[in-house]
Amino acid sequence: MNILFIGDVFSSIGREMIEKYLPQIKEKYQVDFVIANVENATHGKGLIKKHYENFLFQGISLMTMGNHTFAKKELFDYIDEADRLIVPYNQPKALPGVGSREIQFQGRKIRVTNLLGITFMDGKSQNPFEVIDDLLKEDQSDIHIIDFHAEATSEKVALGYYLDGQVSAVLGTHTHVTTADEKILPQGTAYQSDVGMTGPYHSVIGCDTNSIIKRMKTGIMTPFQIAESPGQFRATLLKFNEKNQCKQIQRICVDPDHPL
Repeated sequence: MNILFIGDVFSSIGREMIEKYLPQIKEKYQVDFVIANVENATHGKGLIKKHYENFLFQGISLMTMGNHTFAKKELFDYIDEADRLIVPYNQPKALPGVGSREIQFQGRKIRVTNLLGITFMDGKSQNPFEVIDDLLKEDQSDIHIIDFHAEATSEKVALGYYLDGQVSAVLGTHTHVTTADEKILPQGTAYQSDVGMTGPYHSVIGCDTNSIIKRMKTGIMTPFQIAESPGQFRATLLKFNEKNQCKQIQRICVDPDHPL
């Protein structure tokens, strides 16, 4: 079984890249199952219902979120019926949503869990190293993929090794920059620090370059502007054998300099 995980879908450009390239990538790499992080899919922050439904129509089976989960208040109106949406498992308990979902697919139980990091983040989330233990005690899935939405590479690497042999894959999101450290850890867990961003190619993690440079040079908080640029598609492909062991992890990069 081949499972594709798409990195942070950012703005209309990211959505356009999904519409254009996902069918081609599924065919080329014989993809069976698709997961995507979509916390920035609507105008760069959050997710409205229309875009959630469009992703379902385009063949994305499960969607994860992150620290911008509730940036669009419309989510509160439809989150209870969004049975393919996964919010951070360790978010404050008062917030709605499901942090880990398992679905049956081709005779296998596939679970996806969303976790937030706490290093350099807002500090409101529970410790991911603690909360995941209780979930793993009850988990009976065949394939379990963790989307670790975190800032610090060290925290991501540490969680990868902490969960090595207990889950199928730990894939990082949030920084929007693809890392070249994909590997199979010693006990069989696939790992990558960050899958990257599906969104504007010539940008500062999705934002207009000039506005961000001005902000960094002057210290003045310039308005948030989405970059107008050709798009990029970033994803990671996980290949599982008949024993549900991940035997290969592969970066997929599509952009003007790396055509499909």
